[in-house]
Amino acid sequence: MTAHSPSARSRRERPAKPALTRDGIVDTAVALMRSEGLERVTMRRLAQELDTGPASLYVYVANTAELHAAVLDRLLGEVDLSPADATAPGDWRERLVRLLTSYVEVVFAHPALARAALVARPFGENYLGLVEAVLALLAEGGVPPRRASWGLDLLLQYATASAAEHSGRGQSPGAEDGWDALTRALLSASPARHPQIAALGSALLHGTGEERLAWGFQVLISGITAAPEPPTTPCTPPAPAS
Repeated sequence: MTAHSPSARSRRERPAKPALTRDGIVDTAVALMRSEGLERVTMRRLAQELDTGPASLYVYVANTAELHAAVLDRLLGEVDLSPADATAPGDWRERLVRLLTSYVEVVFAHPALARAALVARPFGENYLGLVEAVLALLAEGGVPPRRASWGLDLLLQYATASAAEHSGRGQSPGAEDGWDALTRALLSASPARHPQIAALGSALLHGTGEERLAWGFQVLISGITAAPEPPTTPCTPPAPAS
């Protein structure tokens, strides 16, 4: 009879793996993103971390894009929504800027996620909470419903793009060199060839990132309140997956 090592354990003696759940999968994906970066959060790598096969995950998450959207939604739980409370200090515009700035800061903290957020389509409770808070503040400011719904898109697109742009500067090799080269090009522009750039000069570079972000939000909010009503063309829902 073949001798067995005392340390060997049969399959039956191994502790049972916890049952897979969508929440557990997203929890593991978030932990993986924090330790290895979003680019490593793939269905294959996640299955390896959960000691299962990739096919098991597709029951809960359709693909990597949906997984990244779920990770984004989980992190959106860190956004400070308190400015949407009618009792919060400041007028509705100031509070809306504070809320959107909190969103930018959360996304900015995760550079790869900031870039993924440009195309990710979160649909979880945290994303819905953010949308509800923005719409509540626009409603408080008397913005008509259709204008508010289209304005919501502009505000979140600007916020997401700003986070992605500025987070990339600190992560991409040579990003600072590129910024320095752009600065030199703007400041040394030929008045004969580029008269507008030469006239503005350093004014093109004035302001901190925070100041420019806040000013951009104010410009959008002012435009949303003054813009004409959007058309009433009904939305066409996406075709069902075949």
